[in-house]
Amino acid sequence: MKTILIVDDEPRTREGVRKTLEAWSAGRFRIVTASNGVEALDWLMKHDANLLVTDIRMPEIGGLDLVERVNGMTHPPVVIIISGHPEFDYAQRALQFGVVEYLLKPLDKTKLVKAVELALKREDEIHRIERMEKLMDPKLMETVQEDKVYSTQVKEAIHYLDDHLQEPISMRDIADHLHMNASYFSVLFKEQTGLTFTDYLTRRRVQRAKELLSNTRKPIAEIAEQVGYQTDKYFVKVFRSLEGVSPGQYRKSVVHSEETIQ
Repeated sequence: MKTILIVDDEPRTREGVRKTLEAWSAGRFRIVTASNGVEALDWLMKHDANLLVTDIRMPEIGGLDLVERVNGMTHPPVVIIISGHPEFDYAQRALQFGVVEYLLKPLDKTKLVKAVELALKREDEIHRIERMEKLMDPKLMETVQEDKVYSTQVKEAIHYLDDHLQEPISMRDIADHLHMNASYFSVLFKEQTGLTFTDYLTRRRVQRAKELLSNTRKPIAEIAEQVGYQTDKYFVKVFRSLEGVSPGQYRKSVVHSEETIQ
């Protein structure tokens, strides 16, 4: 269950926002309140929030100071600022911190709900991007970014590899498929991708394995077979050499991360 933290030193506003969001969420979200920035920061040190709805002017720790501190956390929430004054400087600073919306008091319930829905969609998108970044191999990302400068042969080789990862494919198989000399193909592939054929193939197989480990509950042995390894023992060895953990440990870390964010 996702959590929304409401922070406002005015009891009437704080309770009004809480009641509005509780009625809208109908139990889908956990709604938590704090009466000031100090209390909110203390709560956030011990818990995770997906969305922070905070007043901008509060004693001790104001809304923008709270947002600045929260942004340094491992999983910072997305933020909606509420204010009794249309202050341009505050609004501009809020945007610099990545605040999703800046709402003025008295709050319109419809605008509040729409802002919350937008913020939660933004949080989902950030979460999706974080997951993708965690899955992606930086060196493979570089090869994707440079795809436009590849020769037709290298592009075709990469596409062919992606379609045949499950098979015991070799560099000579690719070269034969492209009707090229294997030695020439080896040099061409390394020059254009920055990786040897073997290194690219290994990284691409581990990449696919990470996707399967994250998105399915398939046994390690089955995943090993699906990414082209005849034995799960060798697959585990290769996976550990690249990721520093076993496939099982990687899967547990991904599941734990998902639970923490939620």
